[in-house]
Amino acid sequence: MVRHVMEFERPLVELEDQLAELKRLDVIAQPELAAEIASLEAEVEMLREALYSALSPWERVQVARHPDRPKTQDYVAALFTDVVELRGDRTFGDDEAIFAGLATLDGVKCMVLGHRKGKNTKENIRRNFGSPHPEGFRKARRAMLLAEKFQLPVVSFLDTAGAYPGIEAEERGQSWAIAENLATLSALRTPVVVVGIGEGGSGGALAIGFGDRLIMLENAYYSVISPEMCAMILYKDPARAAEVASSLKLTAEDLVRLRIADEMVAEPLGGAHRDPAVVYQGVGEAVLRALEELRAQDIDEVVSARSERLSRTGMFVEGE
Repeated sequence: MVRHVMEFERPLVELEDQLAELKRLDVIAQPELAAEIASLEAEVEMLREALYSALSPWERVQVARHPDRPKTQDYVAALFTDVVELRGDRTFGDDEAIFAGLATLDGVKCMVLGHRKGKNTKENIRRNFGSPHPEGFRKARRAMLLAEKFQLPVVSFLDTAGAYPGIEAEERGQSWAIAENLATLSALRTPVVVVGIGEGGSGGALAIGFGDRLIMLENAYYSVISPEMCAMILYKDPARAAEVASSLKLTAEDLVRLRIADEMVAEPLGGAHRDPAVVYQGVGEAVLRALEELRAQDIDEVVSARSERLSRTGMFVEGE
């Protein structure tokens, strides 16, 4: 199996490989190796701590895109029971880039939405690498309205580079589908909890990514545009993505500070893929807390607060 190595990880990976080679040698026959192994283990641990405790925004984007990072279907399998998937938009077809389904979270019946990437090339092609077509957004909207009808809270998982920008998507009303979802979410009379688990790109994420609470994983991002596209527009050079990533204020820490996100769930050193079980637990607890808060409120208060939340997003005071 080919191991995916991010560029900034290479010094650490080289040390880890050296350590693995040493551990394969016969320590009994060469007692001096024990001290060398212990020293290298300490060096690896120090480098790992230094590397992952001070990631730049661009490095966090790379972690958010890691192919081994847990995906929507993993969270659904780990956290929910009684899952019944809903398919199709009743207009064109079924888009596998969007998951929609009825499920139960610790006794709470929910409607679950999420972007769905594949775990191999074949799945990714079938699911368009998690970039939805209009029928995916329409399927999500159909699920939202069902949730409202049966008074089920919506739990939505974000993980997409953005909506599919192809000609056929535009022909089938991509921008209209996204706009309809935003209008529906803004007035939906049931609680909506959103969890950023990986990428959160542009309208593709926003179409199922606005609600009453936004919970972000530590290395997830949420942005109006990808760093590469921003660099292309501003500088005609996507290679300057690392430079513009800091200006976009797209990290979980930035979003919490700007009051766009409500909570950040910590990840293991190196990212969620290093210890998914710990992350599943943290996400499950955060979602349940949010649902408990929201379900205790009158729905008119919930919708009114959501409207206020939308209105204040993007406001700033000059000089702050």
